Parts: sequence; structure tokens; C-alpha cells
Amino acid sequence: MPYNEAAGEKGGASMADLNPRITVDAGKMGGKPCIRGMRFTVYDLASYLASGMTEDEILTDFPYLEKEDFQAVYEFFASIPERVAVLEATR
Repeated sequence: MPYNEAAGEKGGASMADLNPRITVDAGKMGGKPCIRGMRFTVYDLASYLASGMTEDEILTDFPYLEKEDFQAVYEFFASIPERVAVLEATR
């Protein structure tokens, strides 16, 4: 199920609106945002990148990931200020 931070509220931002490759399922990985419903979180991928691994190295180590997953993670982290603003506006 796609993540919706303001579920049931008008004007809520859905994670699927940002990139459908990012999914959140309450019963998977503790509800953390994951890549394409897999048990691989956006934070896992960001951690590998932050440690200095290149995209190609990560793709070699995790062949089930796709090049497009990186762009989804970049968009996810770039959108954090907008998601916070939407949450504050819906209160």
C-alpha cells in the first residue's frame, strides 16, 4: 500500500505522488519507507551511499535493485521539507 502521511485528510501528500518506487507497509520493516515493497529501506540505500559506495558497487552487491531506485531515494530525501510543510498545513 502506498504511503499517505495524511491519510483521510484532504490535501494530504501521498508518497506515491512523489515516486511510486517508495512504498510503506506497516507490517514490513517497521513501517519504514522501502524500495518497491522489498525489505530494503530507503535508509539502507542512503547509508551505503553515505559510506562511499558508488551506485555501481551497490548494484553489484544487491542485484535486485535497479538504477531507477537511486533516483527515487534522492527524490525521497529531497522532498522531506515539502512533506513536513504539508503535514503542518493539515493540522
